[in-house]
Amino acid sequence: MKEYLIEILFQYRDAFASYNEPLRVIEGHEVEIMINLKRPYHPPLRIPAYPDSPRAREALETHINELMKLGVLRKIGHNEEVEITIPVIITWHNDKSRMVGDLRALIPILFQTGTQFL
Repeated sequence: MKEYLIEILFQYRDAFASYNEPLRVIEGHEVEIMINLKRPYHPPLRIPAYPDSPRAREALETHINELMKLGVLRKIGHNEEVEITIPVIITWHNDKSRMVGDLRALIPILFQTGTQFL
Protein backbone atom coordinates (compact mmCIF):
# COMPACT_ATOMS: atom_id res chain seq x y z
CA MET A 1 0.00 0.00 0.00
CA LYS A 2 2.80 2.41 0.91
CA GLU A 3 4.61 1.76 -2.36
CA TYR A 4 1.40 2.34 -4.32
CA LEU A 5 0.84 5.67 -2.56
CA ILE A 6 4.40 6.77 -3.28
CA GLU A 7 3.97 5.77 -6.93
CA ILE A 8 0.72 7.79 -7.25
CA LEU A 9 2.23 10.82 -5.51
CA PHE A 10 5.25 10.70 -7.81
CA GLN A 11 3.06 10.27 -10.88
CA TYR A 12 1.08 13.43 -9.99
CA ARG A 13 3.99 15.40 -8.52
CA ASP A 14 3.14 18.42 -10.69
CA ALA A 15 0.01 18.92 -8.60
CA PHE A 16 2.02 19.74 -5.49
CA ALA A 17 3.88 22.85 -4.52
CA SER A 18 7.61 22.80 -3.99
CA TYR A 19 10.08 25.17 -2.40
CA ASN A 20 11.09 26.62 -5.78
CA GLU A 21 7.58 26.64 -7.25
CA PRO A 22 5.03 27.39 -4.51
CA LEU A 23 2.01 27.34 -6.85
CA ARG A 24 1.29 24.59 -9.34
CA VAL A 25 -1.15 24.30 -12.23
CA ILE A 26 -2.50 21.10 -13.71
CA GLU A 27 -3.59 21.40 -17.33
CA GLY A 28 -7.36 21.50 -17.53
CA HIS A 29 -7.70 22.55 -13.89
CA GLU A 30 -6.60 26.16 -14.08
CA VAL A 31 -8.38 28.55 -11.72
CA GLU A 32 -8.98 32.24 -12.29
CA ILE A 33 -8.82 34.26 -9.10
CA MET A 34 -9.97 37.88 -8.99
CA ILE A 35 -8.95 39.99 -6.02
CA ASN A 36 -10.41 43.43 -5.38
CA LEU A 37 -7.48 45.73 -4.60
CA LYS A 38 -9.50 48.93 -4.46
CA ARG A 39 -10.21 50.36 -1.03
CA PRO A 40 -12.44 50.28 0.78
CA TYR A 41 -13.27 46.61 0.46
CA HIS A 42 -16.07 47.07 2.96
CA PRO A 43 -16.69 49.34 5.92
CA PRO A 44 -14.14 48.59 8.65
CA LEU A 45 -15.34 45.97 11.09
CA ARG A 46 -14.13 46.57 14.61
CA ILE A 47 -15.75 44.55 17.36
CA PRO A 48 -14.54 45.05 20.93
CA ALA A 49 -13.04 42.21 22.93
CA TYR A 50 -15.13 40.12 25.27
CA PRO A 51 -14.32 40.23 28.99
CA ASP A 52 -12.23 37.31 30.20
CA SER A 53 -10.66 35.84 33.31
CA PRO A 54 -6.96 36.03 34.20
CA ARG A 55 -6.67 32.30 33.39
CA ALA A 56 -8.21 32.86 29.94
CA ARG A 57 -6.00 35.89 29.28
CA GLU A 58 -2.88 33.85 30.09
CA ALA A 59 -4.02 31.05 27.76
CA LEU A 60 -4.81 33.61 25.04
CA GLU A 61 -1.32 35.10 25.29
CA THR A 62 0.15 31.61 24.95
CA HIS A 63 -1.92 30.93 21.81
CA ILE A 64 -1.01 34.30 20.29
CA ASN A 65 2.71 33.76 20.97
CA GLU A 66 2.53 30.32 19.33
CA LEU A 67 0.79 31.74 16.25
CA MET A 68 3.36 34.52 16.01
CA LYS A 69 6.21 31.97 16.14
CA LEU A 70 4.54 30.03 13.32
CA GLY A 71 4.16 33.19 11.23
CA VAL A 72 0.35 33.04 11.22
CA LEU A 73 0.06 36.29 13.19
CA ARG A 74 2.34 39.30 13.32
CA LYS A 75 2.46 42.48 15.33
CA ILE A 76 1.14 45.51 13.52
CA GLY A 77 2.58 48.96 13.67
CA HIS A 78 0.75 51.86 15.26
CA ASN A 79 0.35 53.46 11.83
CA GLU A 80 -1.07 50.36 10.09
CA GLU A 81 -4.74 50.32 9.26
CA VAL A 82 -6.62 47.16 10.24
CA GLU A 83 -9.77 46.50 8.21
CA ILE A 84 -11.24 43.78 10.41
CA THR A 85 -10.91 42.95 14.08
CA ILE A 86 -12.92 40.22 15.73
CA PRO A 87 -13.19 39.14 19.34
CA VAL A 88 -11.72 35.82 20.41
CA ILE A 89 -12.58 33.68 23.39
CA ILE A 90 -10.82 30.83 25.12
CA THR A 91 -12.73 27.58 25.44
CA TRP A 92 -11.64 24.77 27.73
CA HIS A 93 -11.91 21.02 27.20
CA ASN A 94 -10.13 18.43 29.33
CA ASP A 95 -8.15 21.26 30.93
CA LYS A 96 -6.74 22.31 27.53
CA SER A 97 -7.46 25.70 26.02
CA ARG A 98 -8.51 26.59 22.48
CA MET A 99 -8.71 30.04 20.93
CA VAL A 100 -11.97 30.61 19.05
CA GLY A 101 -12.78 33.66 16.92
CA ASP A 102 -16.33 35.02 16.71
CA LEU A 103 -16.75 35.31 12.93
CA ARG A 104 -20.51 35.91 12.87
CA ALA A 105 -20.08 39.57 11.92
CA LEU A 106 -18.12 38.56 8.79
CA ILE A 107 -21.01 36.69 7.18
CA PRO A 108 -22.80 39.80 5.81
CA ILE A 109 -19.50 41.11 4.42
CA LEU A 110 -18.82 37.81 2.66
CA PHE A 111 -22.28 37.86 1.08
CA GLN A 112 -21.77 41.47 -0.07
CA THR A 113 -18.49 40.59 -1.77
CA GLY A 114 -19.98 37.51 -3.42
CA THR A 115 -17.76 35.04 -1.58
CA GLN A 116 -19.06 31.52 -2.01
CA PHE A 117 -19.20 29.02 0.82
CA LEU A 118 -18.95 25.25 0.67
